[in-house]
Amino acid sequence: MKRSAWRYLWKSEDIRNKLLITFLLLIIYRFAANIPVPGVDRAVVASLANSGGAAGTLFNMLDLLSGGTVSNFSILAMGVYPYITAQIIIQLLAPIIPALDRRLKENPREGQKFMEKWTMLLTIPMAALTAIGQINIFNSMLRGQSILYYDPGFNLPTITTVVSMMAGTLFGIWLGQLISEFGIPNQGLSLIIFSGIVANIPSNLYSIFLDRQNGWWLFILIVMLLVFTIYAIIYVQQGRRFVPVLFPGRRVGNRMSMPVRSNLPLMVNMAGMIPLIFAQSFLTFPAILASFFINSEVEWVANFATTIYNAFSGQGPFYALIYFILVVAFTFFYTDVLFQQQNYG
Repeated sequence: MKRSAWRYLWKSEDIRNKLLITFLLLIIYRFAANIPVPGVDRAVVASLANSGGAAGTLFNMLDLLSGGTVSNFSILAMGVYPYITAQIIIQLLAPIIPALDRRLKENPREGQKFMEKWTMLLTIPMAALTAIGQINIFNSMLRGQSILYYDPGFNLPTITTVVSMMAGTLFGIWLGQLISEFGIPNQGLSLIIFSGIVANIPSNLYSIFLDRQNGWWLFILIVMLLVFTIYAIIYVQQGRRFVPVLFPGRRVGNRMSMPVRSNLPLMVNMAGMIPLIFAQSFLTFPAILASFFINSEVEWVANFATTIYNAFSGQGPFYALIYFILVVAFTFFYTDVLFQQQNYG
């Protein structure tokens, strides 16, 4: 049975075309991830990866989530996270603004189009702010050096660098939307993010394989853990909770139909990995804002900005605790949003 199901994936022309389009668009995305941003000194950027402390931790974490595009400082160094941040803001505003909440409930389809439109409009300034913040935060890590060949400021080279990073983010979002429309439905951005996260796994496994000091046992152990983790994720993702539902009988003429018993299949992990992305974007944002004020001439402002920057740089128990709380909170929030969209009531 399983064998025939796998063969059907390729024999079905519609499914085969969707898979091929998805793979092609992901390949284009990975090629674009190697296009460098103009005006950036990559040797200085690469030195950040080997630096210790909070700076190195934050840099490596951003590089991991972007699939190595941060260490290369490509046009996709920001990924699609400005769009995710804009989506968080719009979804948080929906229950607060009565007119927007009413519009979503009266006509869900038109309401979703309206929210998608404003999410894209908000993505543009968020991308600009994230690009400037990312440059500033890396410059603050270097303590006197700059990742740019030129002096940062409001000039044509800086504008060119920022616009290139914004264009890369919008290009990644566009590819994700193409995947959702012509490839695997409704999974475009998730696959874009996933491809970035797993992009370095083959090279890392190859490096471990060539490491003679640890031997074969470490490589085999990591491969086994990787396979087990993937299996566990798929197992949980495919899990369903069948809630018993009783549909009342209806009167048709002089006859009364009997009540119908059925089940409502609810996904165990309805939110997927979106809460993790939401929490990461939410935690990275304070560090980006603080980077604007680290070099302030006002002493207390610079000290406060440095404290915020260190607190949200990926180290210490405070960061781990806040990250855990945000993941749980966003899981409840996003699951509730998805559940309301299904109109089960």
